[in-house]
Amino acid sequence: MAYTTIDNPQDHFNTVLYVGASDSAPSSITGVGFKPDWVWLKNRPDSTNHNLYDVVRGGDGTSHYFLKSNTTAAQGTNTSSLLTLDNDGFTLGDGNETNGQGDNIVSWSWKGGGSASSNSNGSITSSVSANATAGFSIVGWTGNGSDATIGHGLSSAPQMYVVKNRADATDWRVGQTVAGNIMTGGNGYYMEWNDDKPSTNPGSATTWGSTPTAPTSTVFTVGSNNAHNGSSDAMVAYCFHSVKGYQKIGVYTGNGAVDGPFIYTGFRPAFVFTKRVDSTSSWGMLDNRRPGTNLTKLYILTDRTQAEADDGSWGMDLLSNGWKARYNNGNFNASGGTYLYWAIAEAPIVNSKGVPATAR
Repeated sequence: MAYTTIDNPQDHFNTVLYVGASDSAPSSITGVGFKPDWVWLKNRPDSTNHNLYDVVRGGDGTSHYFLKSNTTAAQGTNTSSLLTLDNDGFTLGDGNETNGQGDNIVSWSWKGGGSASSNSNGSITSSVSANATAGFSIVGWTGNGSDATIGHGLSSAPQMYVVKNRADATDWRVGQTVAGNIMTGGNGYYMEWNDDKPSTNPGSATTWGSTPTAPTSTVFTVGSNNAHNGSSDAMVAYCFHSVKGYQKIGVYTGNGAVDGPFIYTGFRPAFVFTKRVDSTSSWGMLDNRRPGTNLTKLYILTDRTQAEADDGSWGMDLLSNGWKARYNNGNFNASGGTYLYWAIAEAPIVNSKGVPATAR
């Protein structure tokens, strides 16, 4: 059997850097390599919001709906931001946050199922764009304000899933199943993309069900909390699970040293996303395009408007089979700290033809 089913991870995820050109909008951004179902944009030099678009919510050129990971705000619409999702990228209007004149901007794009389709696996029918091969799906549904199961369209249970009430100002709730057994025994722990709090148990079972329940291969469970399943509210979730040679969701323990821990993924990473679980820290995002060589240390935070930074908070070497932490910082590598990570491949450690990956 081949080591991986995905020889070319860029068929499913890609990072593209571009320079804003609002004076010539609409601007076509190409080089993604596929038609994206989910696009995440951040202006690198400016203190601006993150902007997230997807096909389930209407990123197809008709609605222009955006969400911002650094705020609790409900989704908005703006015909000056992302206009269409295209066969090799996307088209932008003249908005500063997504196409600021002369600004360096990063885009992360994911391939889904190509369009939204109905899924009746859960107690509420959902609308799903799923890329089961890559362990990623976008899920939309209308909340009912009570316990419910939601079909996610994947072939395995999500290990990380992020839920947002699109209609109301609510936190982005993150469920994860790798950093301890957090969905049973009355525990309904969650974290939030829009702030730096540690994994939190609300003290009442309203998050992942009255009896907090881990996701299955067909559904995830939500409770009555408005952020998770607001009554009559439009909801969205992004779901992920590990795929050998392509994507890994896991946990590591910091050692508080510049010579930090090595985290094995089974691939050379293109994208790494980390968050301390047991204490306060922001969510850091690094990729293989910024700066393009080791040491990789230019980071962006999902819960902040701040510009891209290089201040010793995050830093790693991207290697042929994983990544190695290179900074001693509480956000990233505190001694004894427990950290959630999500990594996506640039190349598997060995492809289906037996060709090995190399370090950067």
